[in-house]
Amino acid sequence: MDYPNRPGADTERMRARILEVAEEHFRRIGHHKTSVADIASELAMSRANVYRFFPSRDAIKESICRQVLNGTAEVALTIARRSAPPSVKLEELLTAVHHHNKTKLLNDKRMHDLIVAAMRENRPVTKAHAEQMVTIFETIIREGIETGEFEIEDPAEAARAVKTAFMPFFHPVLIEHRLRHGEDTEAGPREQIRFILKALGRSDHAR
Repeated sequence: MDYPNRPGADTERMRARILEVAEEHFRRIGHHKTSVADIASELAMSRANVYRFFPSRDAIKESICRQVLNGTAEVALTIARRSAPPSVKLEELLTAVHHHNKTKLLNDKRMHDLIVAAMRENRPVTKAHAEQMVTIFETIIREGIETGEFEIEDPAEAARAVKTAFMPFFHPVLIEHRLRHGEDTEAGPREQIRFILKALGRSDHAR
């Protein structure tokens, strides 16, 4: 059966190819310096043809941001799905996401800069990512309540509080600030995780 309003396989392949070329340019010269004309030239097509698949340069940037942030979310989801005590999963998740974002800054600076720009512009993709992370936290916290590890009444509120408490070690701008000023990016997260677990009721937790 045909679905005339649904993108076909060829359209999806072309969109993926455009994003592949755009991402390569972003990594090589930065998103600020990459134009739709640059992407079109690499693909041997006109700018108008690129706009058939993406309505604007910002739409291309947003799609690449989504891919990068999905990678971060997948790190969290992989840990959240493990068969382990909720307190252990939450600790490992927070640590892993911090390391993931710090590594991006150190080894993939232009993608880091793209995410920073999207956050400063308050792009919908960054809001969706933040909401997804809070949902993952909430799922683990609910597990902890059910197993008796966590002693709180409102897991949704607690999940939002976890995000806020760990923001200095999540947010790309704040991670960059800490590194630039020579702050300890290993001890800080460990201390904050201990604080978070105590706040959730794990006063017996020991690193």
